[in-house]
Amino acid sequence: MVRRTLLHAALRAWVIQCWWRSMQAKMLEQRRRLALRLYTCQEWAVVKVQAQVRMWQARRRFLQARQAACIIQSHWRWHASQQRGLIRGRYEVRASRLELDIEILMT
Repeated sequence: MVRRTLLHAALRAWVIQCWWRSMQAKMLEQRRRLALRLYTCQEWAVVKVQAQVRMWQARRRFLQARQAACIIQSHWRWHASQQRGLIRGRYEVRASRLELDIEILMT
């Protein structure tokens, strides 16, 4: 009878130990999943910040290039407008052997 009581106590202890080990494994798995979720959230946050910074840098470079192009165009247009009305040349009329130097400035 003492042996049976000791056997029942040992079995009960074994059942409690199995339950405790399974609970520890579940808690460990929950902690692991929580840590993984936190890590992925942080990684996504870093990726989004990097994307925003890269977009800002690309936009800044684009705006600088556009501004440079506008400056070049405005200078070219000014130069072209200065040259547009200016016709210089040397013309010869061969029928009467007359040589003309013509310089026409139009504004």
